[in-house]
Amino acid sequence: MIKKLGLVAAAAALMVMTGSCQNKDGPTDVPGFAAIDGEYLKTGGDGSNWAMTGFSYNEQRHSPLTQINADNVKDLGIAWFADLPDARGQEATPVVVDGKMFVSTAWSKVLAFDAKTGKPLWSFDPEVDKARGVKACCDVVNRGVAFWKGSVFVGTIDGRLISLDASTGKQLWSAQTLDPKSNGTITGVPRVVKDKVVIGFGGAEFGARGYVTAYDADTGKQVWRFYTTPNPKGEPDGAASDEILKTSAIKTWSAKPKKGDWRESGGGGTVWDAIVYDAELDQLYLGVGNGNPWNHGVRSNGEGDNLFLSSIVALKPDTGEYVWHYQETPAESWDYTATQPIILATEKRDGKDVKVLYHAPKNGFFFTIDRVSGKMLSADPFIDGITWAKGYDLKTGRPIENPEARYEKTGKLYLANPSPLGAHNWHPMSYNPATGLVYIPALYIGGAYMPPAAPNEQERKPLGFNTGGAMATADLPDDVNFVKAVKAAITGKLVAFDPRTGKAKWTVDHPASWNGGTMTTAGNLVFQGTAMGEFRAYAADSGKQLLNLNVQSGVLSGASTYMVDGEQYVAFLTSKGGAFPLVIGYAGATSSAIPNIPRLIVLKLGGKVALPALPETPPYVWDPPAKFGTAADIAAGQSNFQRYCLVCHGPGAVGNGVLPDLRKSAAIADAGTWKSVVIDGVLKGNGMVSFAAVLTPKEADQVRAYVVTRAHYGKEHDAALVGGGKPAR
Repeated sequence: MIKKLGLVAAAAALMVMTGSCQNKDGPTDVPGFAAIDGEYLKTGGDGSNWAMTGFSYNEQRHSPLTQINADNVKDLGIAWFADLPDARGQEATPVVVDGKMFVSTAWSKVLAFDAKTGKPLWSFDPEVDKARGVKACCDVVNRGVAFWKGSVFVGTIDGRLISLDASTGKQLWSAQTLDPKSNGTITGVPRVVKDKVVIGFGGAEFGARGYVTAYDADTGKQVWRFYTTPNPKGEPDGAASDEILKTSAIKTWSAKPKKGDWRESGGGGTVWDAIVYDAELDQLYLGVGNGNPWNHGVRSNGEGDNLFLSSIVALKPDTGEYVWHYQETPAESWDYTATQPIILATEKRDGKDVKVLYHAPKNGFFFTIDRVSGKMLSADPFIDGITWAKGYDLKTGRPIENPEARYEKTGKLYLANPSPLGAHNWHPMSYNPATGLVYIPALYIGGAYMPPAAPNEQERKPLGFNTGGAMATADLPDDVNFVKAVKAAITGKLVAFDPRTGKAKWTVDHPASWNGGTMTTAGNLVFQGTAMGEFRAYAADSGKQLLNLNVQSGVLSGASTYMVDGEQYVAFLTSKGGAFPLVIGYAGATSSAIPNIPRLIVLKLGGKVALPALPETPPYVWDPPAKFGTAADIAAGQSNFQRYCLVCHGPGAVGNGVLPDLRKSAAIADAGTWKSVVIDGVLKGNGMVSFAAVLTPKEADQVRAYVVTRAHYGKEHDAALVGGGKPAR
């Protein structure tokens, strides 16, 4: 459904220009809508536009603009802002073309604004069934739109790829790229290459077989599809991937069927973020995700490397034909995806220019890969204390693993760094050609892995994560000092990494690890937001902090910058969504006091607009209902909570401001109300579906008994454990 914002939007739509305009005192000849094509996206132009999420096909997130620079960035202020419709995670980078801004938001909605004034132009709501949210691992986010020759493309949580008219927001076509009954969801950005829109999806944890599809940009007709794991039935798919899967990939998976293995799940390997086009070599690079289940012993009987999991795969964009691959984490068993952002560059090696690909995935190593051959040239740690491997063998390209990391073989609890959240997640990194540095929002979050503690933990279920391991290890013990120590150890860093030396040139510490994506400019600047409600600028060469602007809520997404009428602007979204606040519980409570405000903020030099004052929130008065249930009931409730509820409501039921904190919900006081939500699905319209397929009414009430115990614990300890985060004012 298209929702117009009154007569203003209608009038504005008539004014949208498709030619070019002149910007006094700045870049000139700004391309109109129709001019944004493959030739333009090779370079991204002079900086007047930010025409794709990564700026250009190289996806360096680097702008040539210099009006805002290291000398005057301290004078940045708010030019305008717009509140967004849903208080959920916001992960998109604003796209700007010819003075018009296009932003995707939670639930796959798209908004258009005048990029200079903030005047709304149009909005589009794909009207996603909210029940689909239960299949989204990490909130109902969307990382951005693609722009091509006057059309805007967006992927939706329920698996549609939609083309919109950039002038009006009218839907031009819609392609159902996923089976509506599947466990896949789209949160990533489409890429448009040679008049083809390329899209992947997520959902490996829930049991989805990965693939990427290319559609004709004008009609929405499917052109090709490439699967990243073999067909569980051993049959060809009639896809571009058939030959390479038959001749190479299938040999790297276990041949003998086993209960709960890849044949039941599809193996995972979803491509939920990085899809990058190399215009110099005419190659398309896919960043492939983790396996399903995570546990390699269950997934593939401990056998084989499992191609193309955790790999970079190069394809021919016209046909989807395989070119080469490099697998970063063979026999992946830790949710170490290779889906993180990919940057293309040219680097001097032995006196020669080498076309390289830079990648900093979850596993903690920074990879430099030859784009021509796919050979790994170097792999160096970009965080300290990696436990799963001590390095890479440059001859074989394989990691030198720590045997203890193979929990599926040892049968023992394995404490890991990094955790499933990774040393670097979806948050964009950027590259500055002048400094030669890559700016990585790095994470220091430990985790634990354990083989199934009970048969039901290995058994596949239609709802919730299917990891093939014990999820209960996510709970911290009820020891306040231990929890405080873990909380203090969970931090983040901005790492200015030099690929030429394999080391960081400089770093900045963040107290809350879920720090935002980066963007860099020719003004010797790096921009980054934090989970603590700050938007910062640093000198790109030295790391000196030059700006720290309170924006009231977390800043997780990457910023963009552009020029209109001679003035440079910087735009970004605020919120505190994504996986970390959903699943971290007490351990990530540093930022819990920061409000979750979905907002688009645009800055310029001398901007004077003030954000509205935050409402005063009185302290919560704990009044939990009486405890009930036996110790066995509460233990059973904890086990099922960890399996089905943790990924949305947090370990120990500690909410973090995105979804309801169940410990404070009135529903826990009444068995009938709780049943109506958990079993009857009365709130499915809000995304809380019925769990009757996996829980009996008795089991659901055992979960309630467990949550009630956590409410009592919170009443006693929250002041000590959650304190420390101060809202930005």
